[in-house]
Amino acid sequence: MKSFLLVLMVAVLLATLIFPYAHPTVSASPKATAATLTQLEADFMKTAAEKGSQGYMSYYAADSVELPNGAPAIQGKANIAKTMGFLDDKNNHLSWTPVGADISASGDLGYTYGTFEFRSTDKDDKPIVEHGKYTSIWKLQQDGTWKVVLDMGNSSAKPN
Repeated sequence: MKSFLLVLMVAVLLATLIFPYAHPTVSASPKATAATLTQLEADFMKTAAEKGSQGYMSYYAADSVELPNGAPAIQGKANIAKTMGFLDDKNNHLSWTPVGADISASGDLGYTYGTFEFRSTDKDDKPIVEHGKYTSIWKLQQDGTWKVVLDMGNSSAKPN
């Protein structure tokens, strides 16, 4: 009986040591990095320039929040979209440059921040240029895409 238990214990020990090597693990898709979010920002800006407000809003989550400069918070993608029609005017051009980005240790939340420039014209067709800073918080969605869940910006007196 003792030899049977000894053989059984050795077999369990060997199985524990050998089994993981017999079936290699398959790693999940690569974990997002700060560079992932920086690339998303570039894609986001390009899509907004090409498709206006609809392209811009395609990067927002349904439950996103916008914290506009000098105005109350806007909750929900549908409500934010109502304020973005100015992006459809070809006289308006919004561009931004990420300065920094980071991803949480869990890999499902991140942020970007940087500077923006908004070019438009006044009622007399004179150019107007506004500068500012922004912060966007990105969240990994259940479908594997990253979406903006919180965005805020404020103006600067001069270029940053």
